[in-house]
Order: sequence, then structure tokens, then C-alpha cells
Amino acid sequence: TQVLRKGLQRGVVLSTGSFLVYEAHKLISGFAEVHASFKVEDVIEQADYLYGSGETEKLYRLLVQHKNSDDAELLWRLARSSRDLAQLGSTSAEEKRQLTYDSLEYAKKALEKNESNFAAHKWYGICLSDVGDYEGIKTKIGNAIVIKEHFQRAIELNPKDATTIHLIGIWCYSFAEMPWYQRKIAATLFATPPTSTFQEALRYFHMAEEADPNFYSKNLLFLGKTYLKLNNKKMALLWLSKAKEYPAQTEEDKQV
Repeated sequence: TQVLRKGLQRGVVLSTGSFLVYEAHKLISGFAEVHASFKVEDVIEQADYLYGSGETEKLYRLLVQHKNSDDAELLWRLARSSRDLAQLGSTSAEEKRQLTYDSLEYAKKALEKNESNFAAHKWYGICLSDVGDYEGIKTKIGNAIVIKEHFQRAIELNPKDATTIHLIGIWCYSFAEMPWYQRKIAATLFATPPTSTFQEALRYFHMAEEADPNFYSKNLLFLGKTYLKLNNKKMALLWLSKAKEYPAQTEEDKQV
């Protein structure tokens, strides 16, 4: 109706005959494309509603129908929902493994479809890290630089995304507390092994909090843990108390 109304408005300046020919052609040739784009938007809107409602299984069933889509926005959401389904306690070990590898494929495809999509970079980094849990510490460390590069690219594309900033903080924290035997593995993989400090991790956790205050219970937890690593018990208590008082809405919040 809206397309037709706009067509009628444009047609006022044309003669009756030319208007009919012109608008009929426009409507017939453009309708399928317009309809398709509206369909994608509808699916995304429904997916975001289900995600916000915590309907993990329904969300996955909705999005997996579109696994062959060429739309990066759909594909990264499918990667996220596959990973979320894998994290559920009711998911078997075999299903979890399959979903973890599937999520990486969906994120990879999202990147191929749109390299400028910040969320595709973010979820590719997350899913690549998850796959490392199945392929051993050597692969996990070997992928570390690639993972960080994708997180940094996501921040370049969207500097306000607190979750990605938090994830770089986690990356820094993990390398700061890496045990000696893992450092030895890293030294065999890289001429200059990736390293970090708790001070650097702390900076990213604070940046995430500044971008979106109180957005994530785990960011509060890691602010507390990092201050503990830096022997600042007063600040550690402040942030750990905030994490403890955070209203638990998800399984992860309860674990925090």
C-alpha cells in the first residue's frame, strides 16, 4: 500500500498513460525485492524480541531456517543463538560440540557477506575461542591473536559496544594470568608471543563500564577480580559487591 501510495504521488506529474506503464513496471519489478527485504527485517525483529525474552530454543528454531541466507545480520544472530543453545545445561555434550562448530561457520559466513559488520567480527572472535576448547591449548593460544584482531576490528566499527570492549579485557586478563607451561607453548608458536597485564585488562573493563554502566554482571565480577590481582582490596570489594547485588536474570548472572 505504501509503495502504491508513493507511486501515485510520483505519477501526478506524468500523463495518465505513461503513469500506468511506468508504475506498473516499477511495482512488478520491485515488489519481490521489497517484499524480501521486509521479510528479513521481520525475522530480525522477531529474533531480537525472542533474544530479549530469553527464548533460546525458539530463537534457534526461527533462525536456523535461514542458515543459507546471504544476510550478515541474520547469520551473526544465528551464530549467537547456536552458541547460546550450546551453553544450556539441557544440551548434551555431543550437541554442544556440534553447535559450537556450527556457530563458528555461521559467524564466518556473516563476515564473508559483510566484512564491515561489527557484530560479525565480535561473534567470529567469540566462536573461534569456543572451538579452541575442543582443539586443545596449542590451537587456542595459536588463535589468540586472530581473536583479538577481530575484537579490535569490531570496536573500530562500533566504539560504543561495551561487550566487545569487555571481551578484550577478558583476553588481556587471560594472558596476564597465563601459567608458565602455557607461556612456553606460546613461545613455540610465535616469534613474539602475545602478552598482557592486569593493568591493561582493568583499563578495558573500566572502558566497557563507561560505555554502558552496569550492562553485564561478568564485567563487574572481573573488575573485582582484577583489583584483587593488583592487591587493591578496597576497590575489589566495591566491584564484587556490585556483582553480588546484580539482579540475576540469566544462568550466567547466577554463576557470577
